[in-house]
Amino acid sequence: QVQLVESGGGLVQPGGSLRLSCAGSGFTFSLYAMNWYRQAPGKERELVAGITSVGGGSSYADSVKGRFTISRDDSKNMVYLQMNSLRPEDTAVYYCNAKRTFREYWGQGTQVTVSS
Repeated sequence: QVQLVESGGGLVQPGGSLRLSCAGSGFTFSLYAMNWYRQAPGKERELVAGITSVGGGSSYADSVKGRFTISRDDSKNMVYLQMNSLRPEDTAVYYCNAKRTFREYWGQGTQVTVSS
């Protein structure tokens, strides 16, 4: 059974940091590009960051460049999102996503709230 389980969300003050983790199981993790998406209330889900399956090249939404860092550890079937200098507009449910040709999996999401 395929599973993606996110953790690490919570409440943080503006300017603070959080590290999200996503554990994958039930599929060949290393063959999949891994992504983090987020969805704020009343808004569409948006791609925040992605990391490729080979070489580990990463990409970011303009809104998080320089503040967020995505990384992966294929030996542990884990992907991470380090979020620094958090802003209230980063408040959203963050979802882990695994993608390969003709196959895609989603986690259940973890809430991140940035507020003073």
